[in-house]
Amino acid sequence: ITEWLPISSTGHMIILDELAKLNVSDAFREMFLVVIQLGAILAVVVLYFKKLWPFSTKEKFFIKKDTFGMWFKILAACIPAAIVGVFFDDKINELFYNYQTVAAMLIIFGVLFIVIENYNKGRKPVMNSIAEITWKAAIGVGLFQLIAAVFPGTSRSGATILGAMLIGCSRTVAAEFTFFLAVPTMAGASLVKVVKFLADGGGFSGSEVGILLTGCAVAFAVSMLCIRFLMNYVKKHDFKVFGWYRIGLGALVLAYFYLLKPAL
Repeated sequence: ITEWLPISSTGHMIILDELAKLNVSDAFREMFLVVIQLGAILAVVVLYFKKLWPFSTKEKFFIKKDTFGMWFKILAACIPAAIVGVFFDDKINELFYNYQTVAAMLIIFGVLFIVIENYNKGRKPVMNSIAEITWKAAIGVGLFQLIAAVFPGTSRSGATILGAMLIGCSRTVAAEFTFFLAVPTMAGASLVKVVKFLADGGGFSGSEVGILLTGCAVAFAVSMLCIRFLMNYVKKHDFKVFGWYRIGLGALVLAYFYLLKPAL
């Protein structure tokens, strides 16, 4: 649910981990929380296959140039986060993967959602379809995705939707481009985590394989529903409700770790 709604999957995972811990190693848990996103991106591929597949076999085979162009822009938008993720993943986890950073980014981007929605009120979006997204806009969205890659709690979908709206995309286009951008981003992040897990001497036990497959299956099923919900929602509503939710969740994270947990 929280992978697609712009409310930070990391923030919710931190709270969930406090309430219901998986009986697995820390190394497997870190890998698991990323790799289960493969189920989520499979939902994007299933729901948007016609828009994502760059070939057509109707009557005769031909290449859809617009779709290829979209993919090149998506891959270009992935470059900033990919570079940082490959070379600085461990350092980022060490410096920023903590509840203070998560709570701060939840609140900051929650405020930004409200501010930007107010700023855009009455303004007409410049880009009303995926085909209208320029190279400059794609790179701009990629830089916003980089913020999410560095600072947990930002929300990848939240950062990219916010960036796309600031650049001039409509809410629908911003959400769709975020979904498409997730496919190579999450696939690449999952590959890095699996390779790192195996390289560090980790191996998959039978129970761990079961846990991983179950997580991916649930992520796929829930994502199918969640993506449809979000696309229907943004056609009629703005993102302010998610901004207020983020602010409330950030405050809850701070209250839990500063006030409640020390008392337990």
